[in-house]
Amino acid sequence: MSTSAASEIPSPPHVLILGGGFGGLWATRGLARADVRITLIDRTNHHLFQPLLYQVATAGLSAPDIAAPLRHILRRQRNVTVLMGEADVIDVDARRVRLRSDAGEDSFDYDYLIVATGATDAYFGHDDWEPHAPGLKTLDDALAIRRRLLSAFEAAEREDDPIARAAWLSFVVIGGGPTGVELAGTLAEIARHTLPREFRRSNPAQARIHLVEAGPRLLSAMPESLSASARRQLERLGVDVHVGLAVTAINGGGVVLGDQHPTDNAGVGRAVRIDSRCVLWAAGVAASPLGRQLDVPLDRAGRVPVQPDLSLAQHSEVFVIGDLAQLMQADGTRVPGVAPAAKQMGAYVASAIVTRLTGKTTKPFRYRDFGNLATIGRLSAVVDMGWIKLSGIIAWLFWLAAHIFFLIGFRNRIVVLLDWAWSYWSYQRNARIIVGADTPAKNDASETNDG
Repeated sequence: MSTSAASEIPSPPHVLILGGGFGGLWATRGLARADVRITLIDRTNHHLFQPLLYQVATAGLSAPDIAAPLRHILRRQRNVTVLMGEADVIDVDARRVRLRSDAGEDSFDYDYLIVATGATDAYFGHDDWEPHAPGLKTLDDALAIRRRLLSAFEAAEREDDPIARAAWLSFVVIGGGPTGVELAGTLAEIARHTLPREFRRSNPAQARIHLVEAGPRLLSAMPESLSASARRQLERLGVDVHVGLAVTAINGGGVVLGDQHPTDNAGVGRAVRIDSRCVLWAAGVAASPLGRQLDVPLDRAGRVPVQPDLSLAQHSEVFVIGDLAQLMQADGTRVPGVAPAAKQMGAYVASAIVTRLTGKTTKPFRYRDFGNLATIGRLSAVVDMGWIKLSGIIAWLFWLAAHIFFLIGFRNRIVVLLDWAWSYWSYQRNARIIVGADTPAKNDASETNDG
């Protein structure tokens, strides 16, 4: 075949995917057999199994146990190119995305665009709280939180003043959703079972773990019976649960809480101060700021309203999925920002693109809710699968099996299973290595070595 003849062969449509999380990865895989060119761009080089991120933060697992390089995952998929970068500008009219680059302009044209850049922490207008109460969204966050937690126990060991020592041994987790519940329960286990025999001057078992929720109950997405069960299981672990108390101030010395449901006749709420040198944020999320580049009205959380096929109303070639998408289904329910929804959205968009290429009409996206689950601690968890509701040991076993099954990669499943088995029998956490150093401006410096 001549060069001129080869040049006349039309190039396959270019699908540009921003984000290598659950939505982006499932969309990429769904297009494996499609006649398209795929460019997957993520600001990291790995896919992260975010439901177990708190285990890295609490030294139960190492970073490679819950993450895998995107290039390795997609090594057999010949129609995809993986690039490490971060989108800076999206020009939907020109169908072009520009990356943030120090080496000059780096832009990509597309025929179809899938935006799956997830969410960030939301501090409800108090961004000054972030240095004092870091959130948990990335491996960098998890490693920084792990350093902060373990360093607090080390500082208590050096402290002679009992009041100052108590502040170092006081931990506050803000947010009563699954992440907050899991963090608080795991912290209680570390303090009560893992560390006491290793310290001489301080007693980690005397640590106070506070879980703060502004709403009337924990795990508000679950039935009240499971919410109450979760609270009882946490309190058996020694966690102090505060509900109906919203955070009104956070600084380097602790937090101030205000009563959201005052009971006195004057209707005046009480203020509660907790002295703590280690505060963690699990209270709210905001959609990726990249949504503002799509030139559409956003909802209060910064999510992008999408059509039933997950595309933009004015630009049907642009799809938004995962935590960044805001979709009200025909039955009036909103698709939640959880991993199963992102996976389903990614797979759906892949099939929708293939359907469009064949000239057929796509059916609306429909989210299938398989339930919610959260682990609380050793032999403690809650599971809500609609008609099946579990708590305690059975729920814990179900949680273990589900997370092992959904982990990316055979190696990760085996390593995590062995680590959990060892932790169960020995109460030990093998990733308790403090590396890196906090920056003066912000206590969330990233690390490259997880030990």
